[in-house]
Amino acid sequence: MNLEYYRIFCEVARAGSITAAAGRLCISQPAVSQTIRQLEEGLGSPLFVRAQKGVRLTAEGEVLYSFVEKGLSQLRAGEEAFRSMIDLEQGEVRIGASDMTLRFYLLPHLERFHSQYPKIKVKVTNGPTPETLRFLREGRIDFGIVSSPAGDEDLSIRPVRKIRDTFIAGDCFAHLQGKTLPYRMLNELPVICLEQNTSTRACVDGYLAKQGVSLKPEFELATSDMIVQFVLRNLGIGLVVEDFAEEYVRTGELFYLKFEKELPEREFCIVTCRRRVMSRAAGALLEMLP
Repeated sequence: MNLEYYRIFCEVARAGSITAAAGRLCISQPAVSQTIRQLEEGLGSPLFVRAQKGVRLTAEGEVLYSFVEKGLSQLRAGEEAFRSMIDLEQGEVRIGASDMTLRFYLLPHLERFHSQYPKIKVKVTNGPTPETLRFLREGRIDFGIVSSPAGDEDLSIRPVRKIRDTFIAGDCFAHLQGKTLPYRMLNELPVICLEQNTSTRACVDGYLAKQGVSLKPEFELATSDMIVQFVLRNLGIGLVVEDFAEEYVRTGELFYLKFEKELPEREFCIVTCRRRVMSRAAGALLEMLP
């Protein structure tokens, strides 16, 4: 049955008058009467009976009205929710990011987005790059902010910022400061680095293997912040992205180790899935990201 028929039926039921309903709907009285007749013929039973001042529902009409009115209310509520999402008055953005990408890239942009669209809920799933990519393929996040290397043919990758990995040390290793070291010395030093399920380890391990060095860490930790804390206590030399150590190098608490060759540059990247359509809210945040 035509949905418009039910809309007119509900208006007549509420108004108790075909004339009043026609006025509210801004259509002619004969058009309303014809619609009610067609609806009754389609359903096989009268919906209204004449009353002293208009019409009233039959017993069957009352039952139908109780369902149709709820259905139309749900449709109206759905349309309103849809419009509010399109107008960015409500909605949700699901992002995958590591501690590093969140802290050194995404956080200030999230602050600006929340200020502009305070009713949009932002959910950040924290994890290393491989986990973020898995969540993206499974549709559990809208997009990810990861560090290279990352991606495959199903994913669209946009580099947004260059980063560089470096080895850092504290005063217990001061005798190494200012010297140019061969990478083979890493076999003789206590190394502290991230766990193997990270893009950082994958990239550095691959590079060092080409230099004939197999990294055998003294400590493997879950976060770069914790690596810095271990290095500050002279538990070894740490492998981190430069950003994590900048403040401590500036104050003289830590220093960068210098090797014959610099570790290769990497990048923070925005990763989206080519096979999925993004929500309006997620698209608006992506447009804000430089």
